[in-house]
Amino acid sequence: MASYKEFFASRKGIIAVGACIGILAAILQKLGNPGNMGICVACFERDIAGALGLHRAGVVQYLRPEIIGFVLGALGAAVFFREFRARGGSAPVIRFILGMVAMIGALVFLGCPWRALLRLAGGDGNAILGILGLAAGVWMGTLFFKAGYNLGRSQHTHFAAGLIVPLLAVGALILMLLNPQIPNQDNSGVLFYSLKGPGAMHAPLLISLVVGLAVGLVAQRSRFCTMGALRDLILFRQLHLFSGFMALLAAAFITNLILGQFHPGFVNQPVAPTQGLWNFSGMLVAGLAFALAGGCPGRQLFLAGEGDGDAGIFVIGMVAGAAFAHNFGLASSPQGVGPHGIAAVFIGLATCLAIGLAFRQK
Repeated sequence: MASYKEFFASRKGIIAVGACIGILAAILQKLGNPGNMGICVACFERDIAGALGLHRAGVVQYLRPEIIGFVLGALGAAVFFREFRARGGSAPVIRFILGMVAMIGALVFLGCPWRALLRLAGGDGNAILGILGLAAGVWMGTLFFKAGYNLGRSQHTHFAAGLIVPLLAVGALILMLLNPQIPNQDNSGVLFYSLKGPGAMHAPLLISLVVGLAVGLVAQRSRFCTMGALRDLILFRQLHLFSGFMALLAAAFITNLILGQFHPGFVNQPVAPTQGLWNFSGMLVAGLAFALAGGCPGRQLFLAGEGDGDAGIFVIGMVAGAAFAHNFGLASSPQGVGPHGIAAVFIGLATCLAIGLAFRQK
């Protein structure tokens, strides 16, 4: 067991995990997931919100097994390596709001940090400004860290409390198995299913679930986090997590070349708006929210799987933010930013700045 811990804590370990995610994401795209969206935590949580009927955007409704796998894979790894610790109580309402803001910013760009890298690895030049915006948002977060920003310490809590998010994941999987899609119908009677658009594009359920479990397991062991990679690079000039960040990009790029999925350009990219200013701004807001919450959306899922209730609150906030974004015209589409998306960017930025200023301790 010690040798496994040492490997995942090493530079080779984080590079292997990043490469694993990049390769599996490209393969999931080949098997049916949307273009340049083999894995996207924000987009997949948005699809889950649609599947549960929390928003009315019919093209993005599917209960994504990958998200379920992330949580349960992280749970399994944490239990096996005796790292499952039920904890919570660190400004839960603030974390819920940060989750909402992060999701709204991500849906203006149309992707989480993972998808930003996957879009670039697939040839989508619009992702460049999104990644720059993400880095700018994380940089703004580091300024608050230097000023003493802190949401407070989480406390150990009842064991059962740490199982809430994993149990929700199990419940979602059971719900999906008991309510499969009826051919040519968008409603199983309980869950909603897209008949067209990104929500209708998905790899086989079992493969998606297995990939999610595998990613959850190795990411929990390595502490893989795209926001943390940029934060550590900016604050401490540390390349450990950033090497995994770059490995994901490189591995996905090479796999896309092999599978014939690399199509360079700025226009006609799958599920990708071309408005550079708002691609940058959306991810700036999302990056700042991720920084203030302490992790990218993937990392939040893995933390929730190992018993962190605060991360679970952030995840639930992201699902709520997805519903809010689509119900009120904040999310972008391939045609451009939503009718109220620009206002949402400014409100989201103001919200993050207010939180950052209010929770400084010096």
